[in-house]
Amino acid sequence: MTSNQSNPSNEAQLLRGALTPTFIVGIIAIGFSIFMKGTSGFFGALLAQAVVLIYFLVHIFVSKISRNLDPMSTMALAMFSYFAKFMLLGAFLWALTRYTSRSSIDRTTFGVTAIALTFAWLGGEIASYLKLKTHLPLPHEQQPN
Repeated sequence: MTSNQSNPSNEAQLLRGALTPTFIVGIIAIGFSIFMKGTSGFFGALLAQAVVLIYFLVHIFVSKISRNLDPMSTMALAMFSYFAKFMLLGAFLWALTRYTSRSSIDRTTFGVTAIALTFAWLGGEIASYLKLKTHLPLPHEQQPN
């Protein structure tokens, strides 16, 4: 058995830890939205779940592909990723408000659900990160002469 099969990667552990609370909050939000707003609430909550999942899955993917890169390349990739996600999210929100009606997708439900899912994802990811046994290489200390 290889070490990859017995020990999942840090990204896989973070993903698993973040997805569980996110799906639980997402299911609760969808159910509550249907109860409060009907079909438009359902579509708002469902769309929020899709947007939040895509946004954070890209983050995990960038983390995975930058694992073996030098620090400058990692930083450049991370900054490009954040900028691209920011611009695409802005374009998506603009398109959402421009091309959909409030009767088809409830904006308030979308916003509240997206915020709740973001907190759930980040909370799960932080909890998973605290459970990881990461060993970071430390620079060698200079011995005084």
